[in-house]
Amino acid sequence: MVSVLVKCPHCGKSLMNSSKKLDKVSSIEVNLTYAGKHAPLYMSSLYGSYLVETSLPIPAGKVAGFRCPHCDGDLKSTRKCDACGSHMVAFELKAGGQVQICSRRGCKKHVLEFQDPDNELQAFYKSYLKALK
Repeated sequence: MVSVLVKCPHCGKSLMNSSKKLDKVSSIEVNLTYAGKHAPLYMSSLYGSYLVETSLPIPAGKVAGFRCPHCDGDLKSTRKCDACGSHMVAFELKAGGQVQICSRRGCKKHVLEFQDPDNELQAFYKSYLKALK
C-alpha cells in the first residue's frame, strides 16, 4: 500500500499529521462535523485503508461534514458518490491530482484523479515502489 500526501484544496496547507500515526504512517487530519458537534478526525493515509479515529460517533449510513483544520474551508466536492449519492470529500494530492472519499459513514467509494496522468501517475507509482522496500 502507498501512503498519499494530501493538502487542503482551499488554503494549500498540508493535512498530514506526523504525530498521529495510523497504520504506522502519518494520518490525514480534518475537522469532522455531525449533528452540530465538531471533533478532529484522523484517517489513515494508506491508500485503500479505511482506518479512522475520532471522538465524535457517526452512526453507520449517516453523512458527516469535513473541514480544513487550518482555514475551516468546506472539503465537500461537487461530485456525488456513484455508490450512494452523497457528496464526495476532496483532498489535493501534494504530487498533483486529487483523491476523493465519500462523506457517508460506511461507504467505501473513493476516487483517485490525476490532472497530468503521465507525471502524477509516475510519482504515485514511484511512491508505491518505495513503500514496498
